[in-house]
Amino acid sequence: MNAPAQPRRPIESGVPDPFPFMHPVMKKNYGNWDWHDRPRPGVLRHVARNGDMIWTVKAGTQRQMDVFSVRKLCEIADTFAEGYVRFTTRSNIEFMVSSQDKVEPLIEALTAAGFPVGGTGNSVSMISHTQGWLHCDIPGTDASGVVKSLMDMMYDEFIKEEMPNRVKITTSCCQINCGGQGDISINVQYTKPPKINHDLVSKICERPAVVARCPVAAIRPAMVNGKPSLEVDEQKCVCCGACYPPCPPMQINGADSTKIAVWVGGKHSNARSKPSFHKLVVANLPNNAPRWPEVAEVVRKILYAYKDNAKDWERMGEWIERIGWPRFFELTGFAFTKHHLDTWTGSRKTMNMSAHVHF
Repeated sequence: MNAPAQPRRPIESGVPDPFPFMHPVMKKNYGNWDWHDRPRPGVLRHVARNGDMIWTVKAGTQRQMDVFSVRKLCEIADTFAEGYVRFTTRSNIEFMVSSQDKVEPLIEALTAAGFPVGGTGNSVSMISHTQGWLHCDIPGTDASGVVKSLMDMMYDEFIKEEMPNRVKITTSCCQINCGGQGDISINVQYTKPPKINHDLVSKICERPAVVARCPVAAIRPAMVNGKPSLEVDEQKCVCCGACYPPCPPMQINGADSTKIAVWVGGKHSNARSKPSFHKLVVANLPNNAPRWPEVAEVVRKILYAYKDNAKDWERMGEWIERIGWPRFFELTGFAFTKHHLDTWTGSRKTMNMSAHVHF
């Protein structure tokens, strides 16, 4: 007789088992929820088939969490909630309570501590982004800092549900774009190939690993001044920066070469319309830390043009597709260039020279 099947044990590289950390009401009604609604911005109510209810209060954080903020959030959870919290992929924190009487005191405590409650429904959701200067080995900018600056500007749009539909914004520290697609995306653009310090390459870099890292086969071994080094075929190079982490002497960042671009219309989901890639709107914005005012102004113009002109439930890309690119640029006031044309193929020759990429 075969032994009964054992449940798969979680492994370090897999998804952790959520049940030990799950609120008892959620654990009891797992897979048996009947309906849910939003009593107010930032609050979700889920009702199970047996009548059990649970309220979720969502608050925004500063993203790069210090130990004092984490302790404060845990203190609020223990005092005003029921000790159960979870972080979302966009770095919001959600508190679960089984009694409606605990919702308002919890909101007041979070607001008093500086954590805005919102981000649900047709609001500007917290910005998802890559790690920035603190954690990443390849950043051209600090995505976390850009997020803080932008969310300060969009505070009211986070705590209110007044947008035509949910607005999802992403930022990325480099052109590899770990942040993904978004209604509005803020990404670094490297405008020049890396500058190589040939004296250091042989001491620091494993040249085969660097050659293999290039997505367009633009890097190859070379001897420079009698020392093993690397060279870049600038006709092939797409300035992605992938060579910099395994070889810091191939410096890609610089005040004259690291710029920021803003894109619109990206979408991961297939709700109402197909998933879509975002498209370029503005390029060559200065990487102007610590508040990135030029980037914030571009995002503000796009956001409020969308808010004032889109129909209810239209996502950013659906709105642009309906009105067309000329009208979008007219409403936002940005310059329209050849680089915005879908059929512009100025980079085809360069990229098609690679053995890895074909059109």
